Amino acid sequence: MAQFINRREDVVTEAIDGVLALSGGALTRLDGYPHIRVVLRSDWDKSKVAIVSGGGSGHEPAHVGFVGKGMLTAAVCGDVFASPSVDAVLAGILAVTGPAGCLLVVKNYTGDRLNFGLAAERARAFGLNVSMVIVGDDIALPDLPQARGVAGTLFVHKIAGALAEKGADLDAVTSAARHAIARTHSIGMSLDTCRVPGSPKEDRIPEGKAELGLGIHGEAGVEQIDFAGARASIATMVERLAVVMGEGPHVALINNLGGASVVEMSVLAHDLLGSSIGAKITHAIGPAPLMTSLDMQGFSISVLPADAAELALLKDPVPIAAWPGVSEIRPLAIAALPDGLTPITPMASGHAPTRAFVINCCDVLIAAEQDLNALDAKSGDGDTGSTLAGAARALISAIDRLPLSDHTQLLRAIGLELSQTMGGSSGVLLAIFFAAAGDGASSGLPMREALRAGLARMQEIGGARIGDRTMVDALAPALEALGQNVAAAAAAAREGANFTATLTRAKAGRAAYINARQLQGHVDPGAEAVARLFEHLAR
Repeated sequence: MAQFINRREDVVTEAIDGVLALSGGALTRLDGYPHIRVVLRSDWDKSKVAIVSGGGSGHEPAHVGFVGKGMLTAAVCGDVFASPSVDAVLAGILAVTGPAGCLLVVKNYTGDRLNFGLAAERARAFGLNVSMVIVGDDIALPDLPQARGVAGTLFVHKIAGALAEKGADLDAVTSAARHAIARTHSIGMSLDTCRVPGSPKEDRIPEGKAELGLGIHGEAGVEQIDFAGARASIATMVERLAVVMGEGPHVALINNLGGASVVEMSVLAHDLLGSSIGAKITHAIGPAPLMTSLDMQGFSISVLPADAAELALLKDPVPIAAWPGVSEIRPLAIAALPDGLTPITPMASGHAPTRAFVINCCDVLIAAEQDLNALDAKSGDGDTGSTLAGAARALISAIDRLPLSDHTQLLRAIGLELSQTMGGSSGVLLAIFFAAAGDGASSGLPMREALRAGLARMQEIGGARIGDRTMVDALAPALEALGQNVAAAAAAAREGANFTATLTRAKAGRAAYINARQLQGHVDPGAEAVARLFEHLAR
């Protein structure tokens, strides 16, 4: 897959200059491209302890994104996933270190340890007061003699940076950093590897698997496990975190490794707080991309049993856009629905044949979920099957609350249920259809005519006509032919659905925004759902 880059050799420098140009003057870089890539605070006056970190690029916003008042004083950037040179690190130290000294925060990778360590020695030879701490928070590979440094490093950046900003001396800042490091634990999981700019992607993780404990440079994890959803993934990670977590309150840092969507990260946060360690988590940072691995489809969790002083330092506000702040975990706040919107419960009544009929119809839509999604992906947003299946499941759940023995009231009740549980425009239109059909039946219309009245109201409000490439293309002829028998209705619905595959222009729905080439030969998913439903009834 293509990437939005120019030359591989220029990725890091162009990215850094992009960040600087948008910083409003808050950030400055040293001269020396491409070998020396150091970003520092523009307002730095060397009066306080400097906090310097860095490493390979590709983990954005770490580390450049956290340079600013209250966090890093400078970040030293290497190539993608490669440690910066000794000279680059030394240049960063010399640029920001004054009489108060400098703390280097280094992740536990051999290249970083060696290059930052040698740079510190050379800086000390210049007479500078430099200390260094090594972060090794990864618990995924317990047999390693030296754990890797991953997203838990951000705890150290924030605590050390806030303390230095308050004027603490180098010994106090270093001690606080080591205290946090000793109690920080992290673990990550991903569904896919990342794409290094200009290099072929490694397809190491098969479909249906997740890799536990892979590193932030894409290196292999401890094991590949069957992927069974967000909750199961959290449970697997929490099982390992629980072993190393002590008692008392913890802060959790929920890190997006780069490729997970906002929705996925919110679901993972929900499941983490509902897990076996959820009660211990009193505060959270994120979910957010904090220390990424380019576009890796994964996430990590870091935990720290922060004491009162550390929590206060973590909460100190900073003018840094990439830092999401600390949230206190509180019970969900739920307000009552406004007057008039409280769900109206119809008078339930039993009728076995109607109950079986409704459930069978719902089962047809549930079984068609994936097929309809695949059709919709070609002409819309790929969720028609899920929308209809979700509504069908909701109807099945509500079946014993419906007035099954009164078909007039049943149509209205189905319309009400769909308006409350079915999303999107299709939910509104079907709710209108059933409500209007119920109104028609209550005025004495036979069932077929009542359904046609519902269709007319749906068309009036929704605006779709035959030939517009919607479910109407199948529903209208089916209801017309229903006067003969169900088999004739099924045949008419199928003919109408197949007709939509010949239409290269949609006049309603999301397919209206799709070009003709993409629509040609593909049946409208709504029309296909109607056809399948009538075909099932005919059988």
